[in-house]
Formats: sequence, C-alpha cells, structure tokens
Amino acid sequence: MPSVPSRRHAIADDIRTKISTGRIKAGERLPSETQLASGYSVSTATLRSALAILHGEGLVEKIHGKGNFVRYPLCRITYIGGERTPRKKPLVDSALRVSVRTTNLQAHGQLIGLLEVSAKSPLTELLCLSHQGKSPHSIARIYVPRDLAPTDVPTESHCYEGVEAKLAELRPPLAEVRERVNARPPTPEEATTLRISSAMPVLAITRVAADRTGRVVEAALLVLPGDRADALFTTHHMAHERTNGE
Repeated sequence: MPSVPSRRHAIADDIRTKISTGRIKAGERLPSETQLASGYSVSTATLRSALAILHGEGLVEKIHGKGNFVRYPLCRITYIGGERTPRKKPLVDSALRVSVRTTNLQAHGQLIGLLEVSAKSPLTELLCLSHQGKSPHSIARIYVPRDLAPTDVPTESHCYEGVEAKLAELRPPLAEVRERVNARPPTPEEATTLRISSAMPVLAITRVAADRTGRVVEAALLVLPGDRADALFTTHHMAHERTNGE
C-alpha cells in the first residue's frame, strides 16, 4: 500500500496535471475537500497535505468560506530600486488594480526609527493592496509626516496614480533613498491577505526617502510574494571613480 507521503505527492501531481492540461481551468473551484478525499480514497488530512503542496506552488488558493480555487497565472513584477526622484510609475505594475486606504495615526514602534520622529508624531498611512483579477498580488504600506499628506483624497480610493501624484506634489526633492531588502516567511496576516502558503517566502522591502535637509519624508514597507517578484538595482559609476589607467 502506498505510503502517505507518496499518496500526497501523487494526488498533487494528478491535480497539477489536470490544471496544466486545462481539464481544470483558472478561476475554477475544486470539489470540496471531503469530495476530493473520497475520490482519491484517502483521509481528509492526506488530501489537505496534497493541497498544501499546490498552495505552496501558487497553483491553488484557498478562499475562506468558499473553498479551493485554481489561481490565474500571476504576472511577475520588477521592483526598481535606488531611485532618487519621484516615481513616474506606481510601486506595482500598472496592469494591476490597486486600492488605497488612508489612515491618520501617531508614530509608534518601528515607525519612530524609520521616520526619525518622536513618539506620537502625526503620520499618515497609505495601505496599498494590488490585485490581479480577483487575486491579491502585493501589499505596500507608505508612511509620510502628516504635513506632507494630501488632505483632499478619500479614505478609500482605487486610483493609486492620483494619490501618488498628490504625494509627489507635496514632497520636497529627494536627496537620498535607503532600501533594505530581505526574504522571509510571511506573517500570518500577510499570508491570509495575499492568500499564500505560510511556506511561500516573500520579498520584504523597506524604503526610506529623505530630502536635502536630511528630513525623512517617506517610509514604505513593501511585501511581494516570491513567486511573482524580482528586484532590480542599478549602480551608476561616476567619472571620478575611474582608475588612473583608464
């Protein structure tokens, strides 16, 4: 009799083949876990282990209260690092739909150090959640001092470009951008929001921008799932850095 691990992988292979050959289409709901377990003659626990493999590969997503669905192929996005000038494009690919939720709050925890402000300093948070179709794609939390936040944007907005343009109008010219990039497991909240497996690594980017006086005018925390994101950093060598032999 096949072992549980081999049965789990065999089930995952079978469902994966059905997806790749189009027998189960993108966006389609899989049969219930009870039905699948019965169809494969395994326990519910073994069936869930098989689905966990597909969740980890990004082929299937579980929507709370609705079931397991085949994911639409997700486009990869490239985060362009090292920019000193205001962005002409949103932090995420323009093909994605981005919703923005604006909240006023006071500096606390890591925000105090990131923005180099005292505790309880007034800040504005812009929570940007991107979607490709119905699937969440990435999360960006942008923090700015309250005096640099536009006052004429709605609390909930689906026009990211408009919000970013207003931020750029109020923000002084940037002199320095510091970025820290690391790969890590998602937090439980991130995994739930992005509908990804807790085993799927995410690309976490912390971006801090300062003006010519040294004041931090923006801090952004980006979370990009590893199955759909790349980061690109370009170094520009100045003429005076050349060796004498050139």
